[in-house]
Amino acid sequence: MIIAIDGPAASGKGTLARNLARHFGLPHLDTGLLYRATARSLMDTGRALSDKEAAIAAARALAPAGFDENLLRGREMAEAASVVAAIPEVRAALVELQRSFARGPGGAVLDGRDIGTVICPEAWPKIFVTASVDVRATRRALELESQGEKADYAGVLEEIVRRDERDKNRATAPLIAARDAIVLDTTALDAESAFQAALAIVMSYAARAGVANGRG
Repeated sequence: MIIAIDGPAASGKGTLARNLARHFGLPHLDTGLLYRATARSLMDTGRALSDKEAAIAAARALAPAGFDENLLRGREMAEAASVVAAIPEVRAALVELQRSFARGPGGAVLDGRDIGTVICPEAWPKIFVTASVDVRATRRALELESQGEKADYAGVLEEIVRRDERDKNRATAPLIAARDAIVLDTTALDAESAFQAALAIVMSYAARAGVANGRG
């Protein structure tokens, strides 16, 4: 079973994907970390994020594990990841790595922006997680504050709007819900409520496909 979770920044897709992976005993890949790690590699070696050749080389050198997530979180890395993710050759370099992870024994849960449309179009179920931009900005500001970063709401809102535009309008793998994805709006949901709603979607798919109940 491959569960694809897509959606914009701060929609809650990462937390949701981790909770589903834990529930079903499946490996989880936050594909955004791959782009953050690519950007981090460039920054650590003094390369510009727009250096296409260096970005491609960094992406090709990645493995889907062993990241120091503390170095990849935060406002700066989110923006940097969005820049390198807009480079088509970087996305191409990471496609097979993500597909190999997804097709491991028993399946996996992957979250990102193009899982259901590009990486694993065969995945089921596909859930596109969204929320109002105001709620997403509030969530991101609170997250940054919990990490010890200063986060003014207006600045965070501006960054999210800019990132949404970049993700939706990039030439390769733009952010869009797959035609057969179920849209889950988490604007009014906390993490537990969002998990229960997503679990109901997964179990509905599983019942129709005759898959045994997941582990709780």
